[in-house]
Amino acid sequence: MRGWRGRLRGTLAPAARPLLLLAPPRGYSPDFLTPAEGVACAESGIEAILSVPRTRLRMDMATLGREQQLPSWARVLADGRPEALRGLGSALRQYHRQALRPHWRQIAATVDADRAARAGAFLAGGTDGLLASLHPAITWEPPVLRVRYPVDRDLHLQGRGLRLVPSFFCRGKPICLRDAELTPVLVYPVVRTLGALDQIAATPGTDTLARLLGRTRAATLCMIAGSEHTTGHEIARRLEISPASASEHATVLRDAGLIRSLRVRNTIRHALTPLGMELLEGRTLPAVPDVLSPPAAAPDVWSRTAAGRTRAEAHCG
Repeated sequence: MRGWRGRLRGTLAPAARPLLLLAPPRGYSPDFLTPAEGVACAESGIEAILSVPRTRLRMDMATLGREQQLPSWARVLADGRPEALRGLGSALRQYHRQALRPHWRQIAATVDADRAARAGAFLAGGTDGLLASLHPAITWEPPVLRVRYPVDRDLHLQGRGLRLVPSFFCRGKPICLRDAELTPVLVYPVVRTLGALDQIAATPGTDTLARLLGRTRAATLCMIAGSEHTTGHEIARRLEISPASASEHATVLRDAGLIRSLRVRNTIRHALTPLGMELLEGRTLPAVPDVLSPPAAAPDVWSRTAAGRTRAEAHCG
């Protein structure tokens, strides 16, 4: 991810650069950039953003202005002027074309795998199982969902429900919208595969993870990271090993605390544990090459970055 972000920053078209100010890697970015509507495709999402009421534009841009100095075009955008909205639409479309569309298949596949894993957790354990499976920073203590968050706040659902949004670009901690009056949304990071978006080819015998675990076992861990509903049969098929060998590798990884296994009907599905996630992201290996270091946050208008160790509570009921 770090290499992708560096290449993008050096080549991003001028028309898309205003988004770097609207959605900085750290801190607040306006709520109107992540609408609950228009999720069918990128274009419908952009149209939802451009249709935001002017009162929402003014409120969100004023909040952003309290955290950083805004250029003149941002003040024009806050007024909802048609030319400013057209410019924002052009920036969003250019950013999507240049930064996301070339990698969209990988991004979509990773998010779809996470959704399938959440569905499996729900089938196996109901709502409790689903909420408990979301992320290491999220703790389900009925009727309260606790989230480690940079701001200490309580979010009362008041019967509105909670929309769960898996995000490829959300880094580290889950995030939510600033305005508690909006539809409650919790964006949480999905587990990305090793070298996501950088397309880094691991060289057998030189890759740190392969040296630590062995080539086949490292490949098994990366497979499970990329698709949290991986079965032993799928591991055997894709790695061209016997089902018995796939089962043995999964057992070793499970005994080491790197994966967990869940029976869903007649199959055993494997998913990464927080320890396994830390290993792949390099947080448990202090002297590893850049390929295993934590991915940098992307300047993505569909995601925000959160850091810190305070909590937010969503009272479910």
